Amino acid sequence: MMFMDEARFGRISELRQCWAPAGTRPVVPKQVVREWIYAYAAVSPHDGAVVSAIHAKANTEHMTNFMAKVADRFPADRIIMVMDGAGWHKAKALILPANIHRIFLPPYSPELNPAEHIWDHMRENEFANRVYATLAAVEAGMNTGLDRLRDNPRIARALCGFDWIVIMALKVD
Repeated sequence: MMFMDEARFGRISELRQCWAPAGTRPVVPKQVVREWIYAYAAVSPHDGAVVSAIHAKANTEHMTNFMAKVADRFPADRIIMVMDGAGWHKAKALILPANIHRIFLPPYSPELNPAEHIWDHMRENEFANRVYATLAAVEAGMNTGLDRLRDNPRIARALCGFDWIVIMALKVD
């Protein structure tokens, strides 16, 4: 079972609290440039496996490409993909690989999707109090953070391993 989501990241900086020596005020850069890219991620909370992709838009075409990437990563597995009800998730033009089956979360319930925690982690660790000079730099930051998650399944499990999911996965195994 995997959970997937996508998020928009761009050149609008996110100010967060940060450490500074006593008696000083930290100087944090800020910018508002309306350029962004979309990150797609699927996570298996049971074992921490992460598959990700970065695209210019969130649409049916890119969703089809992402689903193919997930299917290619786990060709021998039958994947139950849990996702929200975004239009491109339900589009008739979406081409799903044979080994992926969708389950949709109830509307307006992001708290049920553990993949949302990936974005919180990325915003805190790759984007907080940083200014990116170009959209290519944003993409490089996204790739760095997503690669770290993919290479450290323990972190992904800690972020996304809701008790009810892990217990359910153990019962299925």
